[in-house]
Amino acid sequence: MKIIAFNGSPRLGGNTEVLMNEALKPLQGTGHDVKVYHLNTLNIKPCQDCSGCVKTGVCIHKDAMTEIFAAIRGADRIILASPIFFYSLSAQAKAMVDRCQSFWCEKYLLKKTIPSGPHGRKGLLLLVGGMKKEDGLRCAEITAKGFFRTVSVPEHETLAYGGVDGKGDVVKHSTALKDAYEAGKRLAE
Repeated sequence: MKIIAFNGSPRLGGNTEVLMNEALKPLQGTGHDVKVYHLNTLNIKPCQDCSGCVKTGVCIHKDAMTEIFAAIRGADRIILASPIFFYSLSAQAKAMVDRCQSFWCEKYLLKKTIPSGPHGRKGLLLLVGGMKKEDGLRCAEITAKGFFRTVSVPEHETLAYGGVDGKGDVVKHSTALKDAYEAGKRLAE
């Protein structure tokens, strides 16, 4: 199985990455092809709304997204992990999601969906934020749901944790690491 994970946090080794790594543990070393993208370290230009993808479903801009587009197309499982910034995904995660407009054009305008392959396509959304209000988590989840739907991932699980702000705080959460590990195991099914 091909598994890709997107770390949308600018803080390396932070709560988002810790949670993502925990979800990846049951998937690594088991014959699965696992690739992690640390979005903050990549050259991803924001969507320019240039309509270059409207007729072909292919983004005309060439940067790190060229590899990511191919990875998304070939993935059986996709993990999107992001901190919550102002009730939404991080800018790093949102830039990647926005560039998937080309997949939206391909799916909804050109009526071509990404084939699901022998393992089907599943997703996992991991959200961590300092605020304790669920509104911030829900707003980000709606955006991520649109992303998963657009890239032909019909089913995804969401784990969202508020009140987790300081670096390393996620390890103090009573269930977060166990939840992420178990969610990773379910992705392998």
